[in-house]
Amino acid sequence: MMNSSRPPEILIVEDDEAIATGLSLNLKLEGYVPKIVHDGVEATGAIEELEPDLVLLDISLPRKNGLDLLRELRGAGRQVPVIVLSAREGEYDKVAALRLGADDYVTKPFALAELMARVQAVLRRARPVEQEERSVRFADVEVSFAERMVARRGEPVKLTHLEFELLAFFLDRPSRVFSREELLREVWGVRHNGSRRTVDNFVAQLRAKLESDPENPQHFITVRGSGYRFDA
Repeated sequence: MMNSSRPPEILIVEDDEAIATGLSLNLKLEGYVPKIVHDGVEATGAIEELEPDLVLLDISLPRKNGLDLLRELRGAGRQVPVIVLSAREGEYDKVAALRLGADDYVTKPFALAELMARVQAVLRRARPVEQEERSVRFADVEVSFAERMVARRGEPVKLTHLEFELLAFFLDRPSRVFSREELLREVWGVRHNGSRRTVDNFVAQLRAKLESDPENPQHFITVRGSGYRFDA
């Protein structure tokens, strides 16, 4: 969890030396503390040792690719924010990364100004605030913001980082209707680089995990022609 009294530390996992060096220099200019590793195996150790505030993760890496690393991180319960960087433009890789718990996905070549804006947005969402000490209940679900834990009927429910972020966004704004574009901008931190289906998929996952009858949801409501709202 980020300590707001020090500059955020960012781990760059990138095997292209030129790209990694360029990212590091620009992150330093923005006031961050970057660290570079060049393969997935090295990254695993660096994340455990450094506990960075954010990981910039390339997909195509030696020894262990980015998606496998991301799967291992989330499977081990590590919720460090991750922005995936990839030269692959296919929808499959993007959807796979987001479903595995990536916080954002940026396709190479990217504009540095846009990437820095994405970094800032993800770090802002990850920064702890005082209100996160509270807990919220609805129906048979209890949510602890401090521990980022969710339980239903007393049993733990495993959510990915972005599933929790979407849930927290809804909980803070009950009964308000949000378009898919608004949710992408506010939760994912992207303007329209994500697809409307991304939001639909994540809402469907929250329903499957937290609704008594996901086919007839009582809390995560579709508002036809407008988007979604949360009803407690």
